[in-house]
Amino acid sequence: MDRRQFLTTTAGLALGTFAAAAPAIAQARTKLRVGYLHTVAVDGQIWTGMDRGSFEKEGLDLELRQFNTGLEIFQALIGGSLDVLATGAVLSNFPARGQGKVFLINDIEVATAQLWVRSDQGIKSFADLKGKRIATATGTTAHVFLDKALRANKIDPKDVELVNQTMPAAVTAFVSGAVPAVALWVPFNVTVRDKVPGAVKLADASAYYPQAAIIGGWAAANDYYEPNKETLAKLIRGWADANDYIVANSTEAMEKLQKGHYSQTPLSDINESFKAQKMFTSRDWKRLYSDGTVTNWLQQSTDFFMANAGVKDFTPASKYFDPSLYLKTIA
Repeated sequence: MDRRQFLTTTAGLALGTFAAAAPAIAQARTKLRVGYLHTVAVDGQIWTGMDRGSFEKEGLDLELRQFNTGLEIFQALIGGSLDVLATGAVLSNFPARGQGKVFLINDIEVATAQLWVRSDQGIKSFADLKGKRIATATGTTAHVFLDKALRANKIDPKDVELVNQTMPAAVTAFVSGAVPAVALWVPFNVTVRDKVPGAVKLADASAYYPQAAIIGGWAAANDYYEPNKETLAKLIRGWADANDYIVANSTEAMEKLQKGHYSQTPLSDINESFKAQKMFTSRDWKRLYSDGTVTNWLQQSTDFFMANAGVKDFTPASKYFDPSLYLKTIA
């Protein structure tokens, strides 16, 4: 073979190799519009997965959009600007009204919801709350917890005055002294603790676990769920990689989360937020999906939301939660 033949043959082989590889290189990742809350119990797996490339490996491009409450996220989902969302206890609310399909659980928010009171306004026990104003974001994790806590301490929720505000506004009202009590979720407790030295944490959700477990997770838009199960399975696999990494390497995982995504929050507070939730490995979740435990937990919160709203005809958790996709996806 002379020099000209060699160069021609080599060029042809190179072009052939490039042509074969080109489709894989040019293949676009599937875009997924995701709404989330910026709290470790909700976005811990998201950011860990983004940093580890867990979702990218599955061919996903997550377009993330942050919200302040689960209510706002569901409104965006229903309005069509999101494909999926990750949130807290509100996961048990809108799907029961036929708005959203639950398919993935993040964790149990064991102690993320907390009730703080001002002793300088005479509040030292649950009994002192009768007739008093309590600020919170109604229809959220904090509201579910507050209702459980009041009833457990023989206080009829009707005997207190709920002040419905966004959580930042509720905390501001408490800090300013406009209200003597606030039901919140972490990390808002940090603001209360730092700005109101005499504030007392009267209770957190751990006092009522597991009888009143509050769980958070993922829901998809109704018209997105069925035709996009393959994409959602990829999301589940990416989530599982991130989730299991956190469970196995929690110290390192929290350090990375704090450094990359919670730089304004001290590491000690991030660790406190992490300890306020209970996570399981992706394989352990399979058992809780299969034996009906997750369904029962969701139903507990749904019963509260529907009773509070006076809704009698609603979809039970056994219908709005589909564990089958997760069980098929996680080997």
